[in-house]
Amino acid sequence: MALTLTLPGANGSLAPYTLRGSVPAKPPAGVQFNRIAYSAAHVVADPLAAVDPWLQAAVDWDTTIAYRQHLWSLGLGVAEAMDTAQRGMGLDWPTSLELIRRSLDAAKDVPGALVASGCGTDHLDLDAVKSVDDVIRGYEEQMAAIEKLGGKLIVMASRALARVAKSPADYERVYDRILSQAKQPVVLHWLGEMFDPALAGYWGTSDVDAAMNTAVGIIAAHPDKVDGIKISLLDKDKEIAMRRRLPSGVRMYTGDDFNYAELIAGDGFGTEVMHGQSDALLGIFDAIAPAASSALGELAQGNVDKFHVILGPTVPLSRHIFAAPTRFYKTGVVFMAWLNGHQTHFTMVGGQQSTRSLQHFAELFRLADAASVLEKPELAVQRMKTLLAIHGVE
Repeated sequence: MALTLTLPGANGSLAPYTLRGSVPAKPPAGVQFNRIAYSAAHVVADPLAAVDPWLQAAVDWDTTIAYRQHLWSLGLGVAEAMDTAQRGMGLDWPTSLELIRRSLDAAKDVPGALVASGCGTDHLDLDAVKSVDDVIRGYEEQMAAIEKLGGKLIVMASRALARVAKSPADYERVYDRILSQAKQPVVLHWLGEMFDPALAGYWGTSDVDAAMNTAVGIIAAHPDKVDGIKISLLDKDKEIAMRRRLPSGVRMYTGDDFNYAELIAGDGFGTEVMHGQSDALLGIFDAIAPAASSALGELAQGNVDKFHVILGPTVPLSRHIFAAPTRFYKTGVVFMAWLNGHQTHFTMVGGQQSTRSLQHFAELFRLADAASVLEKPELAVQRMKTLLAIHGVE
């Protein structure tokens, strides 16, 4: 029986929509990849906690960790306590550290589970940060806490550093100190201002090419301490240009939620394999995990066409979820988790479920159906109808 519901269009007019109803491709058990693939994972809020959701973070720990176990079961790694987990948009440092601890503990029971954890300076009071030395101390505090748990670091871009740095030399000084101390190779994270306006001018300049020169120079000075760099600039040409300049053995982790399929597939440039392809550290993989795993499994088998058949249709969905204001993409990721039955409610830390319109959700629903990433179509329709009813659409 066809699944039909009434959805609003961009102009607010209502029209019936009938689902295709195709479910995601399922990877075989024990699927193997020839790329490293991290999903930046979301957190599940506790909707019954007696807190002010704009001011306090209340996490449903059991469901949050269960989702990480779901990602690991698909062969995906977990990039923990990143911006997808609402770091800096509802999730504070103490809660982030608890999330990291619980995730690392859960990973011990999963052979081969990958976890890398976000290390930043978000616990600092920006108004109290007066110097680069304050930023260094902030990074060191989080580094020590994560490394004490045995965690691998993702060194996140720092709002505090962007605020107090006066030149590229200040960035070089901070990252030299941090990388010199790291106990194991880290992943660097260059997050563009479309994801966080407070990071405008990162690396000491608003000129992206000049900024890239600074970042590449820092990596080249510490190639044994850098596993790779994730860049989230939503510009595939910039990513490819930087990828080709990385030292041997340093990976490019694509954070381009607009162009990930072609960047992961690669262009075969050069004799260094990593210069011609990207690994992945993506927020969209949270929302399309079964399809991402299936596609990566096909790529590892040399089935490039099948890789694109599976992953290609998810790109329009991702571009919609990450549309400007891009920083609100987490709402679409959690919405997908709710539609797919991975959580029982559509409530977010910080009340962030309110950051997108009903029209946005309706188009997301249509694109998810077109991409065959609605895991339980009947449930998805039921839950979409619930959201519509809340907005007065019966």
